[in-house]
Amino acid sequence: MSKQTILITGASGGIGSALARHYARPDATLLLWGRDAARLEETAAACRARGAHCAVDSFDLRDCSAQLARLSAADAATPIDIAIFNAGLGGTPPDDAPAESPEASRAVAEVNFVAPVTGANAIAASMAGRGRGQIVLIGSIAESFPLPMAPTYAATKAGLRMFAEALGTRLARHGVSVTLVSPGFIDTAMSRQVTEPKPFLMNADKAAGIIARGVAAHARTIVLPWQFRVIRALTGLLPRAVLRRVLSRV
Repeated sequence: MSKQTILITGASGGIGSALARHYARPDATLLLWGRDAARLEETAAACRARGAHCAVDSFDLRDCSAQLARLSAADAATPIDIAIFNAGLGGTPPDDAPAESPEASRAVAEVNFVAPVTGANAIAASMAGRGRGQIVLIGSIAESFPLPMAPTYAATKAGLRMFAEALGTRLARHGVSVTLVSPGFIDTAMSRQVTEPKPFLMNADKAAGIIARGVAAHARTIVLPWQFRVIRALTGLLPRAVLRRVLSRV
Protein backbone atom coordinates (compact mmCIF):
# COMPACT_ATOMS: atom_id res chain seq x y z
CA MET A 1 0.00 0.00 0.00
CA SER A 2 1.37 3.43 -0.98
CA LYS A 3 2.07 6.13 1.56
CA GLN A 4 -0.84 8.43 2.36
CA THR A 5 -1.31 11.69 4.19
CA ILE A 6 -4.75 11.92 5.77
CA LEU A 7 -6.29 14.94 7.46
CA ILE A 8 -9.05 14.33 10.00
CA THR A 9 -10.85 17.18 11.75
CA GLY A 10 -12.70 16.45 14.97
CA ALA A 11 -10.20 13.68 15.66
CA SER A 12 -10.32 13.98 19.44
CA GLY A 13 -13.29 11.66 19.81
CA GLY A 14 -16.20 9.79 18.23
CA ILE A 15 -16.06 8.93 14.54
CA GLY A 16 -12.97 11.11 14.01
CA SER A 17 -10.91 9.24 16.59
CA ALA A 18 -12.16 5.88 15.28
CA LEU A 19 -11.20 6.84 11.73
CA ALA A 20 -7.75 7.90 12.88
CA ARG A 21 -7.17 4.53 14.54
CA HIS A 22 -8.49 2.72 11.48
CA TYR A 23 -6.09 4.52 9.14
CA ALA A 24 -3.11 4.26 11.51
CA ARG A 25 -0.31 2.20 9.94
CA PRO A 26 3.41 2.64 9.27
CA ASP A 27 2.89 4.09 5.80
CA ALA A 28 0.36 6.71 6.96
CA THR A 29 0.86 10.31 8.04
CA LEU A 30 -2.13 11.49 10.05
CA LEU A 31 -2.91 15.16 10.56
CA LEU A 32 -5.25 15.17 13.53
CA TRP A 33 -7.16 18.33 14.38
CA GLY A 34 -9.55 18.89 17.28
CA ARG A 35 -10.53 21.23 20.09
CA ASP A 36 -9.70 18.99 23.05
CA ALA A 37 -5.89 18.84 23.20
CA ALA A 38 -5.74 16.09 25.84
CA ARG A 39 -8.11 13.76 24.02
CA LEU A 40 -6.41 14.54 20.73
CA GLU A 41 -3.09 13.39 22.19
CA GLU A 42 -4.75 10.18 23.39
CA THR A 43 -5.91 9.48 19.84
CA ALA A 44 -2.46 10.30 18.46
CA ALA A 45 -0.77 8.01 20.98
CA ALA A 46 -3.01 5.11 19.93
CA CYS A 47 -2.20 5.80 16.28
CA ARG A 48 1.55 6.06 16.89
CA ALA A 49 1.42 2.72 18.67
CA ARG A 50 0.25 1.27 15.37
CA GLY A 51 3.20 2.81 13.54
CA ALA A 52 1.61 5.93 12.06
CA HIS A 53 3.29 9.31 12.00
CA CYS A 54 0.95 11.84 13.64
CA ALA A 55 0.88 15.62 13.77
CA VAL A 56 -1.75 17.14 16.07
CA ASP A 57 -3.18 20.64 16.22
CA SER A 58 -5.79 21.94 18.63
CA PHE A 59 -7.81 25.02 17.67
CA ASP A 60 -11.37 26.25 17.15
CA LEU A 61 -12.63 25.60 13.61
CA ARG A 62 -14.91 28.62 13.90
CA ASP A 63 -11.75 30.64 13.27
CA CYS A 64 -11.90 30.35 9.50
CA SER A 65 -8.62 32.16 8.88
CA ALA A 66 -6.79 29.84 11.28
CA GLN A 67 -8.17 26.75 9.55
CA LEU A 68 -7.23 27.96 6.06
CA ALA A 69 -3.73 28.98 7.15
CA ARG A 70 -3.12 25.61 8.79
CA LEU A 71 -4.55 23.76 5.81
CA SER A 72 -2.29 25.60 3.40
CA ALA A 73 0.80 25.02 5.51
CA ALA A 74 0.04 21.33 6.08
CA ASP A 75 -0.61 20.64 2.41
CA ALA A 76 2.55 22.49 1.38
CA ALA A 77 4.63 20.42 3.80
CA THR A 78 3.08 17.04 2.92
CA PRO A 79 0.43 16.98 0.17
CA ILE A 80 -2.84 15.72 1.59
CA ASP A 81 -4.29 12.65 -0.12
CA ILE A 82 -7.53 12.35 1.87
CA ALA A 83 -9.15 15.25 3.72
CA ILE A 84 -11.87 14.15 6.13
CA PHE A 85 -13.94 17.02 7.48
CA ASN A 86 -15.59 15.34 10.44
CA ALA A 87 -15.85 17.96 13.20
CA GLY A 88 -19.40 18.80 14.19
CA LEU A 89 -21.63 20.31 16.84
CA GLY A 90 -25.01 19.05 17.97
CA GLY A 91 -27.36 20.23 20.65
CA THR A 92 -31.06 20.96 21.00
CA PRO A 93 -32.88 23.90 22.56
CA PRO A 94 -34.98 23.44 25.72
CA ASP A 95 -38.45 22.05 25.03
CA ASP A 96 -40.10 25.24 26.30
CA ALA A 97 -38.00 27.52 24.06
CA PRO A 98 -39.68 28.72 20.84
CA ALA A 99 -36.39 28.52 18.95
CA GLU A 100 -32.65 28.03 19.30
CA SER A 101 -30.56 30.85 20.70
CA PRO A 102 -28.79 32.95 18.04
CA GLU A 103 -25.43 32.19 19.66
CA ALA A 104 -25.94 28.42 19.62
CA SER A 105 -27.28 28.37 16.08
CA ARG A 106 -24.35 30.44 14.84
CA ALA A 107 -21.83 28.05 16.44
CA VAL A 108 -23.54 25.02 14.89
CA ALA A 109 -23.67 26.69 11.48
CA GLU A 110 -20.01 27.71 11.59
CA VAL A 111 -18.67 24.32 12.69
CA ASN A 112 -21.03 22.08 10.71
CA PHE A 113 -21.25 24.03 7.47
CA VAL A 114 -18.92 27.02 7.12
CA ALA A 115 -15.79 25.22 8.33
CA PRO A 116 -16.08 22.12 6.11
CA VAL A 117 -17.21 24.12 3.07
CA THR A 118 -14.35 26.59 3.25
CA GLY A 119 -11.87 23.86 4.10
CA ALA A 120 -13.04 21.60 1.29
CA ASN A 121 -12.89 24.40 -1.25
CA ALA A 122 -9.37 25.29 -0.15
CA ILE A 123 -7.96 21.77 -0.36
CA ALA A 124 -9.92 21.09 -3.57
CA ALA A 125 -7.86 23.67 -5.42
CA SER A 126 -4.60 22.01 -4.36
CA MET A 127 -5.85 18.51 -5.12
CA ALA A 128 -7.13 19.56 -8.54
CA GLY A 129 -3.71 20.99 -9.33
CA ARG A 130 -2.19 17.57 -8.58
CA GLY A 131 -4.93 15.73 -10.47
CA ARG A 132 -5.79 13.48 -7.52
CA GLY A 133 -7.21 13.46 -4.01
CA GLN A 134 -10.28 12.68 -1.96
CA ILE A 135 -12.50 14.92 0.11
CA VAL A 136 -14.76 13.30 2.70
CA LEU A 137 -17.56 15.26 4.37
CA ILE A 138 -19.17 13.75 7.45
CA GLY A 139 -22.81 14.80 7.42
CA SER A 140 -25.79 13.15 9.09
CA ILE A 141 -28.96 11.33 8.15
CA ALA A 142 -30.61 14.40 9.71
CA GLU A 143 -29.99 16.01 6.30
CA SER A 144 -33.20 14.34 5.10
CA PHE A 145 -35.54 15.30 7.94
CA PRO A 146 -36.87 18.71 9.10
CA LEU A 147 -36.13 18.04 12.76
CA PRO A 148 -38.04 20.48 15.00
CA MET A 149 -35.80 19.55 17.92
CA ALA A 150 -32.66 20.58 16.00
CA PRO A 151 -33.51 22.96 13.13
CA THR A 152 -30.04 24.42 12.61
CA TYR A 153 -28.30 21.05 12.85
CA ALA A 154 -30.63 19.53 10.26
CA ALA A 155 -30.21 22.54 7.99
CA THR A 156 -26.42 22.47 8.10
CA LYS A 157 -26.38 18.78 7.21
CA ALA A 158 -28.86 19.31 4.38
CA GLY A 159 -26.67 22.09 3.03
CA LEU A 160 -23.59 19.91 3.31
CA ARG A 161 -25.34 17.19 1.30
CA MET A 162 -26.04 19.58 -1.57
CA PHE A 163 -22.52 21.03 -1.37
CA ALA A 164 -20.93 17.57 -1.54
CA GLU A 165 -22.92 16.63 -4.64
CA ALA A 166 -22.19 19.93 -6.37
CA LEU A 167 -18.48 19.98 -5.50
CA GLY A 168 -18.08 16.33 -6.48
CA THR A 169 -19.62 17.03 -9.88
CA ARG A 170 -17.32 20.02 -10.38
CA LEU A 171 -14.15 18.19 -9.33
CA ALA A 172 -14.71 14.93 -11.20
CA ARG A 173 -12.92 16.20 -14.31
CA HIS A 174 -9.89 17.05 -12.15
CA GLY A 175 -9.46 13.53 -10.75
CA VAL A 176 -10.70 14.50 -7.27
CA SER A 177 -13.54 12.61 -5.62
CA VAL A 178 -15.95 13.85 -2.97
CA THR A 179 -17.69 11.47 -0.56
CA LEU A 180 -20.59 12.41 1.69
CA VAL A 181 -21.06 10.24 4.77
CA SER A 182 -24.53 10.29 6.32
CA PRO A 183 -24.46 8.44 9.66
CA GLY A 184 -27.48 7.62 11.73
CA PHE A 185 -26.94 7.01 15.43
CA ILE A 186 -23.30 6.21 16.20
CA ASP A 187 -22.25 5.55 19.79
CA THR A 188 -20.38 8.81 20.41
CA ALA A 189 -20.46 11.55 23.02
CA MET A 190 -22.74 13.61 20.77
CA SER A 191 -25.33 10.85 20.35
CA ARG A 192 -25.27 10.09 24.08
CA GLN A 193 -26.69 13.57 24.67
CA VAL A 194 -29.78 12.64 22.67
CA THR A 195 -32.58 11.58 25.01
CA GLU A 196 -34.89 10.31 22.25
CA PRO A 197 -34.72 6.66 21.10
CA LYS A 198 -31.63 5.83 19.01
CA PRO A 199 -32.58 2.99 16.64
CA PHE A 200 -29.84 0.90 14.99
CA LEU A 201 -27.13 2.40 17.23
CA MET A 202 -23.70 1.49 15.81
CA ASN A 203 -20.26 1.25 17.40
CA ALA A 204 -17.87 4.00 16.23
CA ASP A 205 -15.11 1.57 15.24
CA LYS A 206 -17.52 -0.42 13.08
CA ALA A 207 -18.72 2.81 11.49
CA ALA A 208 -15.12 3.83 10.75
CA GLY A 209 -14.50 0.56 8.93
CA ILE A 210 -17.58 1.01 6.76
CA ILE A 211 -16.64 4.60 5.98
CA ALA A 212 -13.06 3.71 5.09
CA ARG A 213 -14.21 0.97 2.70
CA GLY A 214 -16.57 3.39 1.00
CA VAL A 215 -13.85 6.01 0.69
CA ALA A 216 -11.47 3.44 -0.80
CA ALA A 217 -14.15 2.67 -3.40
CA HIS A 218 -14.57 6.41 -4.13
CA ALA A 219 -18.25 6.18 -3.21
CA ARG A 220 -20.20 9.40 -3.65
CA THR A 221 -22.44 8.67 -0.66
CA ILE A 222 -22.24 6.40 2.36
CA VAL A 223 -25.31 5.93 4.56
CA LEU A 224 -24.91 3.95 7.76
CA PRO A 225 -26.32 1.90 9.30
CA TRP A 226 -27.88 0.62 6.08
CA GLN A 227 -31.36 0.66 7.60
CA PHE A 228 -31.38 4.44 7.38
CA ARG A 229 -31.00 4.32 3.61
CA VAL A 230 -34.25 2.34 3.53
CA ILE A 231 -35.96 4.65 6.02
CA ARG A 232 -34.89 7.72 4.05
CA ALA A 233 -36.26 6.23 0.83
CA LEU A 234 -39.58 5.32 2.44
CA THR A 235 -40.09 8.67 4.17
CA GLY A 236 -39.29 10.35 0.87
CA LEU A 237 -42.55 8.86 -0.43
CA LEU A 238 -44.58 10.55 2.29
CA PRO A 239 -46.27 13.90 1.64
CA ARG A 240 -44.19 16.59 3.35
CA ALA A 241 -47.14 17.67 5.49
CA VAL A 242 -47.47 14.16 6.88
CA LEU A 243 -43.74 13.99 7.68
CA ARG A 244 -43.90 17.33 9.49
CA ARG A 245 -46.90 16.16 11.48
CA VAL A 246 -45.10 12.98 12.54
CA LEU A 247 -41.93 14.84 13.53
CA SER A 248 -43.85 17.46 15.48
CA ARG A 249 -45.03 14.70 17.81
CA VAL A 250 -41.56 13.29 18.54
